[in-house]
Amino acid sequence: MKFIKTILTTSIFLFSIIGIAQNPHAESGLKKVIVQEVLQVASYTYLNVLEDGATKWLAVPTIEAKLGEVYYYKGGMAMPDFQSTELDKTFDEVIFLGSITNGNAIDPEKGMVDPNEVKEPVKVGKAPTLDKLALTIESIEGGIRIAELFENKQNYAGKTIKIKGEVTKFSSGILGKNWVHFQDGTSFEGAYDLMITCQENVLVGDQVVFEGTLTLDKDFGAGSFYKVIMEDAVIAP
Repeated sequence: MKFIKTILTTSIFLFSIIGIAQNPHAESGLKKVIVQEVLQVASYTYLNVLEDGATKWLAVPTIEAKLGEVYYYKGGMAMPDFQSTELDKTFDEVIFLGSITNGNAIDPEKGMVDPNEVKEPVKVGKAPTLDKLALTIESIEGGIRIAELFENKQNYAGKTIKIKGEVTKFSSGILGKNWVHFQDGTSFEGAYDLMITCQENVLVGDQVVFEGTLTLDKDFGAGSFYKVIMEDAVIAP
């Protein structure tokens, strides 16, 4: 049994080395990983993967994954010092993903992803950024500006508000939510970026009106703390 286990471990390692050298998507933004360990909990699958010679932990909505399988992913939200109560384990870092693509969906000759297998919509938007943008977005009737929101946040806590702005970064399917960084060109004491959680799908560069509930001092754990955040937002007409 020990001999068989050694052969299996060696095979997975060699498969990993070969896989690293053959990534047809290195320029597409997709990252190639090989599964080293699988941990299942109620609604997530934790994957310890090998990526470019280093191991890391990914968390995705429940999938059936096996040792040695190849997957591709992009984006995600890194959660440092993440504690899983279900596993009774603290990870140095976990990258939460909305979806992950099995290597069988990859065409190694054309370097393309089979569109029938990719769960994330293929869209084109601006490059994401957390830098302050020079925006001139007009205010809307019944809405407020980000500067006003940060300056008088206590006045809006727990209330439903509307803000028109531009999406500067978008992460989908993390902890069951989509996460949007939002700016409107105004700021107060250096605060210009409003975090919004929603189920809407938007592109970086989209200018929309979000309506949602304002929450103060929101702690998601694992170091993710927001003094001001709009939750359960929808795109208003």
